[in-house]
Amino acid sequence: MEIKDNELLRQFENQTENGLLTVEYSLQERKLFLTKLNHTEKEDPETIDAFLKAIMNNAEEKRLRVVPTHPKIASFFRKNPVYKELLPPGIKI
Repeated sequence: MEIKDNELLRQFENQTENGLLTVEYSLQERKLFLTKLNHTEKEDPETIDAFLKAIMNNAEEKRLRVVPTHPKIASFFRKNPVYKELLPPGIKI
């Protein structure tokens, strides 16, 4: 899945057949704070998971720590313990 990093709006974007899928973020001191997940109600949960996995892979390539502040993104970390290594020290989900 291809994601677009819209630095002006500070969000990751992906155009799906159901609409625009976005995750708003804030970048501070090598930490990526994922603050909001926006999607249509018709969006498939597998598509959302694939989008979040692409974001995690992008953060891993850039050697960033990820801080999920949105409940759905935090639940993604609970479902996928592979990505828990991206959390900064002291944060447990």
